[in-house]
Amino acid sequence: MDETTPPEHLNPLQRFGRDIKQVRLARKLTQKHLGKATGYSEGYVSKVESGTLLPRPSEKFAKGCDLTFGTAELFAGLLRRIEEGDHPSWFVPYLNLERKASRILDYSTNIVKGILQTEGYARALFEAYFSREEVEVIESKVAARLRRHAVFELATPPFLWTIVHEACLRTVVGGAEVMAGQLEFLLTAAASPNIKLQVMPFSAGAPAASTRPFTVLRFTNARTVLYTETRVGGRMYDSEQTVDAALDDYDLLRAHALSPDQSVTLIKALLKEYRA
Repeated sequence: MDETTPPEHLNPLQRFGRDIKQVRLARKLTQKHLGKATGYSEGYVSKVESGTLLPRPSEKFAKGCDLTFGTAELFAGLLRRIEEGDHPSWFVPYLNLERKASRILDYSTNIVKGILQTEGYARALFEAYFSREEVEVIESKVAARLRRHAVFELATPPFLWTIVHEACLRTVVGGAEVMAGQLEFLLTAAASPNIKLQVMPFSAGAPAASTRPFTVLRFTNARTVLYTETRVGGRMYDSEQTVDAALDDYDLLRAHALSPDQSVTLIKALLKEYRA
């Protein structure tokens, strides 16, 4: 990032980095000092200030800067607004709840859930959905999607139980190489103690296959929310009757799906096909 670049020509992360640098210099701190104060390396601070740290600076770093600079929640708030700005407005409420959930139950019918997408897979989807957008817009959306992985890096990450329909694994998004990378990522995810993955096979038949995709978020305060999505937006429900019906559906889906071990075996077999 050139120091003479006008602010209006900077992307949100570059503006965030420039603001960090300006306040740091005003406080007469070096990058090394700021890194030590926030618990990060000098190189990390340098990348933040240049706007080249991907997918984005951490919330911990932003809060550390606020504490060091005495700026209340200025930079933590800026970071949250950057995050929200890269997502549709109707999706932001769900995104905020996803970060706070203790348990996530998801059923995906034709596309791998966003929180489990690889960079190549996400980019191929956005290039298809937003074919008329500039490259910078696409890349910003890709970065925002990858940032959702950070939920698993929290001190107390949510437990994700995901049921992926076989159609998600066989629908070729971005070509064989992209799909191979996506399946490898799913295998890695399935090995995590915080993630349980099952595949709903085509052989399960129409009753299970006809269920629409949905996500249930559970919280430590016993609150439970159902989230559904269409092409034009998403919607959340918290009525007891609606949520209970969704949980009943999820139990049925788990019963029809392959076991976690069988699911891994199927994914490995499909991975060989894509590699071939």
